[in-house]
This record gives sequence, C-alpha cells and structure tokens, in this order.
Amino acid sequence: MSGLPWGAFAAGLGWAAAAALAVMLATFAVAVRKGVHRVVDVAWGLGFAAVAAVTCVTAAAAGEGDPFRQVLVAALTAVWGLRLAVHIGRRGRGHGEDPRYDAMLAKAPGNRNLYALRMVYLLQGTLVWLVSLPVQAASYGSGPVTALAWTGAAVWAVGLAFEAVGDAQLARFKADPAHKGRIMDRGLWSWTRHPNYFGDFLVWWGLFLIACDAGPAAAAVSVISPLVMTYLLIGGSGKRLLERHMADRPGWSEYAARTSGFFPRPPRRRA
Repeated sequence: MSGLPWGAFAAGLGWAAAAALAVMLATFAVAVRKGVHRVVDVAWGLGFAAVAAVTCVTAAAAGEGDPFRQVLVAALTAVWGLRLAVHIGRRGRGHGEDPRYDAMLAKAPGNRNLYALRMVYLLQGTLVWLVSLPVQAASYGSGPVTALAWTGAAVWAVGLAFEAVGDAQLARFKADPAHKGRIMDRGLWSWTRHPNYFGDFLVWWGLFLIACDAGPAAAAVSVISPLVMTYLLIGGSGKRLLERHMADRPGWSEYAARTSGFFPRPPRRRA
C-alpha cells in the first residue's frame, strides 16, 4: 500500500495519542478537584481539537502531506470539537454528577477516581485517537486537493448544521417551563429523533471523504473511524442508551412511532 509516508505517519500517530492523553489527564485532574466526572464530556470535543492541531503541526514540520488539506481537515475538526465542547459545557453548568457516571462509579471496586480514570478517561482518550484517524491520515496523504475533499467538506457542513441547529432547538424547548416533562417533537426533532447524532454521523463520514482524497492508503487506514462512530451513535452509547432512558416518558411511544429513529424523513401522520 503506497501513498502515505509510513515512518512520519507512525510518529504522527504517537503525537496524536499524546495530545488525546494530555487532554484527558488534565480533565481528570479538574474532575477530581471539582468532585464531578461529567466534565469528561467536555473533553471529548476538546480532545479532537487538540489531536487535529497537533497533527497539522507535526505533519507540516515533517514536510509531508498537502498544506491546504492539512489546514482544511484540522480547521473542520477543531470547529466541530470546540462547538461541541462549549455546548456541553453550557448545558452541564450548575448541575451535579451525570446519572450515568453515578451508576458506573457506584459499582467501582476500590477507589472511585482511579476506576473513573481507567474506565472513562483513558477509554475516551483511546476512542478520540481512533476516531480521529481520518484527520491524521488526511494530513499525511500526498497529492493535490480534489473535488472529493470539497464533497467531504460539504457533507461535514451539513452534519455540523444538523447538530448545531438540533442542539439549539432542544435548548430553547427545555428553557420554557411550560415544556417540562414533554417530548421535543418540533423542528429537526420532528424529522429524526436524534438530529445531533445524525449530524455527528455526517461530520465523520465527511472527514473520511477528505481522507479518501489523500489516497487509497489514507482511506484504508482511516475507514474504521466512521464505522466506529456510526456504531457508537446508533448502537453504542448514543441512540440506544438514550432511548432506553426515554422509553417510559409520557408521549415517547407515539413520538417514536411517527418519527424516524436516525436518518431524517418527514414525520408519519398521526393515526
């Protein structure tokens, strides 16, 4: 398989792993001080932004890859990651521990913080490194930028819009006391039960297309990223767990019956 400078790319993988680890360890220190591990959700987006920035710099310093593609893929990743981090940070401000982490840490054998470090922070850091493979491969791939990269950027843009608009719509809905206990079924949420997760799906398939633009080797080493992200969003910690939590909410079954579970489509008519 040709098209990637394997020695420089391997070194870049190491720097990316170090960046992801640094973000997670710093976040762990903050969480222990605050006594709340929900801050790790903010680190998810920050980790990707850090990996993108470090990869862009290390690839350029090694004299590898196309400079424009490096800046393009790093900028798109950083914009997505920082927006997500800010949104999650605002959403969690003033709240206590996330019930998910409370339930997990209640079963911790021994020290709760060390268990959280192993099972949450280091695991998320590993996932950040794995999922960011298209960003890393695209930065080291040779050849000029073509229409495929711009197609990937367009898919990314649609995904970011879905995610940002969906998050904003949900935040406004929840801010109205009259909506307490009700199911959000307006705007993008009437077309899909998870516009934010669908947006993430498009973002990472878009970044993968940019990696494909860097050559077949870059595509081959990074295809696992959108596949893993798709699994996490639909069958892992995203849609599946959230819908299990929502299943007993009044009006959920009716909403689920008329609204797509993931890919957007017009809502079915009420019976």
